[in-house]
Amino acid sequence: MKILMILQDILSTPAILVGLMALLGLCLQKKPATDVVKGTIKTIVGFLVLSAGADFVQSGSLTDFGVIFNYAFGVNGVVPNNEAIVTTALTQYAQDTAWIMMFGMVANIVLARFSRMPYIFLTGHHTLYMAAMIAIVLTVGGLSGVSLIIGGSLILGLTMVIFPAICQPTMNKLTGIDEIGFGHFSSIGYWVAAQVGKIVGGKALESGKGKSTEDINFPKWMSFMRDTTVAISVTMVVIFLVVCGVASTKADWQTALAGTGMVGGATWITYALQAGMRFAGAIYIILSGVRMILAEIVPAFKGIADKLVPGAKPAIDCPVVFPYAPNAVLIGFLVSFVGGIVGMFILLGINPSFQNTLPIILPGVVPHFFCGATSGVFANTHGGLKGCVVGSFIHGLLITFLPVFTMPVMGNLGFASTTFSDADFCGVGIVMGNIAKIVSGTPLLIVCVVLFAAPIVYNFVAPKKNK
Repeated sequence: MKILMILQDILSTPAILVGLMALLGLCLQKKPATDVVKGTIKTIVGFLVLSAGADFVQSGSLTDFGVIFNYAFGVNGVVPNNEAIVTTALTQYAQDTAWIMMFGMVANIVLARFSRMPYIFLTGHHTLYMAAMIAIVLTVGGLSGVSLIIGGSLILGLTMVIFPAICQPTMNKLTGIDEIGFGHFSSIGYWVAAQVGKIVGGKALESGKGKSTEDINFPKWMSFMRDTTVAISVTMVVIFLVVCGVASTKADWQTALAGTGMVGGATWITYALQAGMRFAGAIYIILSGVRMILAEIVPAFKGIADKLVPGAKPAIDCPVVFPYAPNAVLIGFLVSFVGGIVGMFILLGINPSFQNTLPIILPGVVPHFFCGATSGVFANTHGGLKGCVVGSFIHGLLITFLPVFTMPVMGNLGFASTTFSDADFCGVGIVMGNIAKIVSGTPLLIVCVVLFAAPIVYNFVAPKKNK
């Protein structure tokens, strides 16, 4: 168990996992020792910089913002949060999750080698979260022990190639190359946002009549807004001022918000100014980390592609797309969050018709930032500014309603005060959970094996297109 826990810790740490991939790739290319050391270290440091930015934006701004917003506007309900639900799940499924994660990564390599989806999923923490989700659902479906580990590993490996494959056309269009995959388990939401963006603004963008979010022309007196860091700072400061201002009108706000940074400083205005700019600083750190990773991981990955998995592509976490459309990042976050608020009110409105049995999903700031921002970039790629706005809004609705249908398939955990937030966790949970209601035990394991084998069989049977 100690060895297993060490392996789980390594495989769930993105910086170390990607560093090992870079090390392997450079060694397979027989690079000089100095290049191997430099490339490995810079890859790990790049991921640490990215993670530091993500932690900074979450702990320094987003967590407080969610608490203050809910208090200011008096909302209560279920807050989707991957970390919270996984922590709850691991109290019961820690050992099964660890085994599923470890063998799921092996299954990922097998599928990347023998199917037409050559993606190596490198977002370690999301691999852990998906392993936990699958362990829960398959256990509810009657699998346990070795059969649970086998079935769960096969389904995990399948998700690690299918979802990057869904996003790859947009990644190619966005980056202009076919060397980087996308590894973040909210791909269903990003794909939907991209398709909506294409429908809404695709023709206009292709004809030159539409414009990208990055082509926004600010008035001369607002020329400072062309700087991404400044634009994000100004926007977030205004938002924090409004939300904190509403919260401060309540008599007991200092007691109710004692755990946030809003209480303890000179005034709530000072806090709002700092929090908004802290958010912009975190984004700057994230973008720096992404640039550092890409400069090292893509060349290093060539060794893996050439030796182990021909044509393999590293599937990297969602901030990898942020530098390509910084304005879309901000617009996507804000509009997705608005979509979450609208979705919450829709649930409040229709709940009486369901005898108040529907969970009320509150807009979680963390998923709406990371997933909403990414959906904005995807939608902008295909539909420009108009597509970004509409696509991000639809994404906000999607990650509000999908958790409603996910909670019933999660057994006792379905009654927790939180649930999975990102679209792919919900999608896999809904599909596998409903399959588990139809077939359970050994037949469910057979379904897992068939689903895993299908892409491999297709690769060898179906005719390949000439490039």
